Amino acid sequence: MLKGIHVPLVTPFAPTGTAPGVTGEVAADVLGKLACRVLDEGASGLVALGTTGEAAALSPDERAQVVEVCAEVCREREVPLTVGVTGNDTHSVLRALEALPPDVTAALVTVPYFLRPSERGVVAHFEALADGSPVPLVIYHIPYRTGQAVSAATLRHLGAHPMIAGVKYATGGVDQEALDLLGDRPDGFDVLGGDDAVISPLLAAGASGGILASANLAPRDFADLAAAWDAGDVTRARDLGHRLTRLSAALFAEPNPTVIKGVLAARGLIPSADVRLPLLPASEASVAAAEALLDR
Repeated sequence: MLKGIHVPLVTPFAPTGTAPGVTGEVAADVLGKLACRVLDEGASGLVALGTTGEAAALSPDERAQVVEVCAEVCREREVPLTVGVTGNDTHSVLRALEALPPDVTAALVTVPYFLRPSERGVVAHFEALADGSPVPLVIYHIPYRTGQAVSAATLRHLGAHPMIAGVKYATGGVDQEALDLLGDRPDGFDVLGGDDAVISPLLAAGASGGILASANLAPRDFADLAAAWDAGDVTRARDLGHRLTRLSAALFAEPNPTVIKGVLAARGLIPSADVRLPLLPASEASVAAAEALLDR
């Protein structure tokens, strides 16, 4: 279900021409076109309401609208839709999972942030969610945002649960814990890279695929990268990996998704580069640098 490249879509906003951080409504028609574009160019699935989609800045009605648009596209294309569900207390996250619409394939659920529970608490949290969730869970392990480390042993234990399908692994690099997990992961438990710049070595080590913001702009190249490693075409995979690492670094030169939106807007793929406060639009220099690498 989770093999290949899954794209966490940006949320395009209609332009307003007002102060920074004051955006127009969600451009639903543009979102649908973006979804179709990345799937046409080789993405295996979509992720709605991720960090890249500025989910925290959307109203409940806007979140529902984004999921509805993505679900319609995924239903037509017969590809999986993963929806981000964020929270740091078990009860509210479970309520959000129970409210997911029927077309959702899986839920991407962040390790509890700020509270920093013990690893026993993390296990209890995800087991309670998995026992009550109507859809399989993908654990979002991103310690530099959550402040919570989770060991390979804990992820392996959770991965044995039939309703936990995988992990988005985003620790900032390919560390020993990642290698331990990839070397002995439970059957049916997929490890997806979540750090764009190091997706190539993670795929080389055996990851199933990736959830990559940079694939909003280069979905075909990232899909080709995953396919090359899967086929054992090391020469092609290394070449693609080196080029995409440089592109990803440029796209993350400022807070995600500001540079990505700047490039999409410059290329006429979204109506504006607007983001919502506390984010601010990326600088012209950062957008130009990313465009130059993309053009290569």
